[in-house]
Amino acid sequence: MFRISNHYISRTVVLLIGAEVFALMLVVYLGTGLRFFNYAEPFSLSSLFPEAATFAFVMILCMAAMGLYQLDSRLDMKDTLFRLMPSLLAGFGIMTLIFYLVPDLYLGRGILGLVMLLAFSGILLMRAAFLKWSSLRLLESQAIVLGIGGRAREFVDRAKDSSRHRGLKILGFVPLPDEELQVPAASVLPRVDSLISLVNRLKVREIIIAIQERRGGCFPIQDLLECKLNGVKVTDSAAFFEREQGKIRVNSLYPSWLIFGGGFDQSPLRTAIKRVFDVVASSILLIITLPVMIVTALCILLEDGRPVFYRQERVGKGGKTFMVVKFRSMRNDAEKGGKPQWALTNDPRVTRVGRIIRKLRIDELPQIFNVLNGDMSFVGPRPERPYFVNQLIAEVPYYNVRHSVKPGITGWAQVRYRYGASVEDAIEKLQYDLYYVKNHSLFLDVIILIETIEVVLLGKGGR
Repeated sequence: MFRISNHYISRTVVLLIGAEVFALMLVVYLGTGLRFFNYAEPFSLSSLFPEAATFAFVMILCMAAMGLYQLDSRLDMKDTLFRLMPSLLAGFGIMTLIFYLVPDLYLGRGILGLVMLLAFSGILLMRAAFLKWSSLRLLESQAIVLGIGGRAREFVDRAKDSSRHRGLKILGFVPLPDEELQVPAASVLPRVDSLISLVNRLKVREIIIAIQERRGGCFPIQDLLECKLNGVKVTDSAAFFEREQGKIRVNSLYPSWLIFGGGFDQSPLRTAIKRVFDVVASSILLIITLPVMIVTALCILLEDGRPVFYRQERVGKGGKTFMVVKFRSMRNDAEKGGKPQWALTNDPRVTRVGRIIRKLRIDELPQIFNVLNGDMSFVGPRPERPYFVNQLIAEVPYYNVRHSVKPGITGWAQVRYRYGASVEDAIEKLQYDLYYVKNHSLFLDVIILIETIEVVLLGKGGR
């Protein structure tokens, strides 16, 4: 894993993006060279770098928006082809618009079509080679888990199937004295020698600490120090799940980790950068989606009458409440009993228009005005109702931490987990919210926006 602005990116993804950037730039040179091959005056390929870089940047963004770099989903060639074709079409449209707005980048008649054909072939060949190469696990590193108790049990499924998470293979579990066995006995590694000897023999590059109690004589602090001094990475289980799954496990969290750990940047500079990003992104989205919002408002009026907008009290930064604005997607009598209810995945209170705008996330668009007003950010945890917040604070440890930043129209939990409809779902989404609060940055906000586009285009939520 590479760490960029506190966010972890798979080494495999970084290498794949780098290879495809090179391939996309290469096809621009190749396509232009083929187009002017028979001309008396040779075409200057050295002047093509701005055009090639722009083309590669646009295509990488389009492919990312279609989920072509979500490698945890184990894309095969059929799924890759299904996502690649609309990516290329979107890229063609964006490049045409760029040529119109910036004539200096214009490649010439017929060249873009030839370049797109070469790009299609090149990316398919690159993906086929990648799937073959990744199956050989050339970049895979090996790890062991220190502990066989309750915390170690969380690693059992990962140890059984590492194919879904290319890059790391868990070889087994190292037992410690006075720990109750809660992992399969077959996966326990025999301790016939020192920890460093076991690490060297198995060629282990990482040790994951999964022990509940770290005080007393059973914790091998000297052995771990020896391993670390010999270049072996020692990782806490909470940090491991943060890195590998993009969430912070509430059940493996302790207060000192929150206090002394890194992240949770609330500096004035970070706040100012985020505010500028919010205003710019919201203004652009408002201009682009204004026709969609007008049509949506008319459809709601025709189906169920007024009101078009739905205003409801939500909890924002620091626990302060505000009125969120959304398109109304439920009947007017959705809560006629007067008691707040969790929204369900297939909620019978949702209207026909509401079902469509919820699936496409159009109902969230009026929150742009909440962002411009300063009550919300473009990216952040989902704002919840005071009734449920009070309930969740009483039941869920650290729930109030998510209120240290402004809520958002979209967020890490929204793109990584399905629609929440219970306390259990709220706990699961909190783990992603905690990750965002700890590691939020402009880089992570851009990634969330790209994944939000994927969710809207493919109609999927969660991983």
